[in-house]
Amino acid sequence: MAILWLLAALLLMSFVLLPYLRRKRGAVGLVPAGHPDGADPAAYGFVRQEELDVRMPGPDEDLLTVLDLVERTGDHRAAQQLLAGTETEGEVRWQRVQAFAGAASLELQQRPGGVHETPGGQWLRVWRAEQPKDAGGAAVHAEFLVQQAWRTSTPGTDEFRIIMEEARKACGQAALLAPGDPVPYITELSIGRGLAYPQPEYEKLWMNILDRAPHHMGAHLAGLHYWCEKWHGSREQAYAFAEAAAARAPEGSLLAALPLFAVFEHLPEVNLVASFYQSEVVTKAMHGALHAVHAADPDDPVLAHVRHLLVFFLVRAECWAEALDQLLHVDGHVGALPWTLSADPAADFAVYRALAVAGYEANGGSPANLPG
Repeated sequence: MAILWLLAALLLMSFVLLPYLRRKRGAVGLVPAGHPDGADPAAYGFVRQEELDVRMPGPDEDLLTVLDLVERTGDHRAAQQLLAGTETEGEVRWQRVQAFAGAASLELQQRPGGVHETPGGQWLRVWRAEQPKDAGGAAVHAEFLVQQAWRTSTPGTDEFRIIMEEARKACGQAALLAPGDPVPYITELSIGRGLAYPQPEYEKLWMNILDRAPHHMGAHLAGLHYWCEKWHGSREQAYAFAEAAAARAPEGSLLAALPLFAVFEHLPEVNLVASFYQSEVVTKAMHGALHAVHAADPDDPVLAHVRHLLVFFLVRAECWAEALDQLLHVDGHVGALPWTLSADPAADFAVYRALAVAGYEANGGSPANLPG
């Protein structure tokens, strides 16, 4: 019986690894470094793995400068000024609030504090204490509490519920300080998922967002999770939510890519069908996302999120040139799905990047004839 289990495990492993080791014409194999058949990502100008930035999906130089300053000095004022100058209607504010909250949460994790040590993220506490009416600080604090709940406790436990209830109150305070800002309501979407809001209550929250920012991609990405079958909905509900958003998306909106995120959220744990990523459902979602990327404003702050997910699907579907095209736009930053689900986002991204380069070159491509 033990031998049968071993054989079954080996067979299963072969199915899982097969998509990575095959290509459309011949086989893509791993070769020693320096081998003439070896594909070198560095030849494409890609950033070294250890230099990949895991904090955000794409460049935001103003945010990076302020983050570095706040983390170095512990002074919140630069963050306060940046958010005060960031429009409430767009996607950038949502990403910056997430980044500041994430920085404070990570600092606290790294330096929890003690008798003779100040806890990390103290600048956020000072910000809230000194500027209790500042809308930016209130929004960051609410998001910080949400991230702390997911990072330090388990859904369903008393600890998780207590932190989330505190975050819910913080969202209400942030919303009062900036009535037209959708960000506090977007933050509450994660609370609603964690605390299992009844669907009517969640839909009421969703309407508050649509009233303020009906085409906000970040809000739709956050809202999609609730409707997935692993939380409080089903595959059909999640697909319906994503497809409805894509159907009403204005020209140039990245909402047309939302069905690809719905597909990603419902991928099987182990896929035994090699052609799954060339199936009609996946292909249709990929084509929608590619169309959205091509039609979007090149400066759209959510564009990098879509490109990163496309890299994952295009490599799995063995669309090497298309994957490489997306990589050329996002390389250097890996703070996006699917890499952020990994314990080592940079390493996971680097594997897919290497596979894309290997597949591209195995099919006759080279740095001299890059896509796009």
